[in-house]
Amino acid sequence: MKLFNLLLNIIWLVFCGIWMAIGYVIAALICFVLIITIPFGIASLRIAGFVLWPFGRTTVDRPDAGAGSFIGNAIWVIFAGWWLALAHIVTGVLLCVTIIGIPFGWANLKLIPISLMPLGREVVATDEGFGRR
Repeated sequence: MKLFNLLLNIIWLVFCGIWMAIGYVIAALICFVLIITIPFGIASLRIAGFVLWPFGRTTVDRPDAGAGSFIGNAIWVIFAGWWLALAHIVTGVLLCVTIIGIPFGWANLKLIPISLMPLGREVVATDEGFGRR
């Protein structure tokens, strides 16, 4: 299974992973410049790593996330999340044009929720993700 995940990640990296990760890094740099939004920048870099190499990993809710994460996610959606989600939609639709790209397009569309609400989530290996709740 690890070899299959490696193959999927390499194909993903070439077709859309690098471009989506660059979008998240740009969002992080903007957040770092604005100083008060540094936690958003850290979350954006965490997602950039996930978007760069997603197969074999998943996201789970953090048990210690509370009202602060909810408020932070509301702010994130307004300032950065909507355009990152839009990029996932466009990339996903473009990948679905070819038969080979359909699984990657679908995977891209499945990344929309974390692009909209990154706070209160953590990236874990797929083996660990389903045992946590």
